[in-house]
Amino acid sequence: MGLPGKHQFGKLNKDDDQVVTFVEKKVTRARMEFLKELLEHNGFEVIVQEIPGKTEEDPTLYTVAVTDLVFNPTTYIFQRRLKTPDGRKVTQDYWFQRTTETPPQYFEQRKKRQ
Repeated sequence: MGLPGKHQFGKLNKDDDQVVTFVEKKVTRARMEFLKELLEHNGFEVIVQEIPGKTEEDPTLYTVAVTDLVFNPTTYIFQRRLKTPDGRKVTQDYWFQRTTETPPQYFEQRKKRQ
């Protein structure tokens, strides 16, 4: 899974006038909660829309969006503009919950060795 290069925005509901930036669509409850906590910690107003399953056996999924139309997950992650709740910079692996580690950039590692 990679980060989308295209900035995705639009309306959550056809009847709603509010335009949002879509962070991720059709995610699980655990993923939604992770993103919501991370984004709110970074000062974004998060809107979550529940997508009920087509049948009772299908899980409920969620769309996560923010009201900031400038927000682009790819840009914010690679520019290291997002911080974890404990103050570390968010990496792509942290964003996708592959790891809780957030190693520093190459130049920061090099500086420490000298």
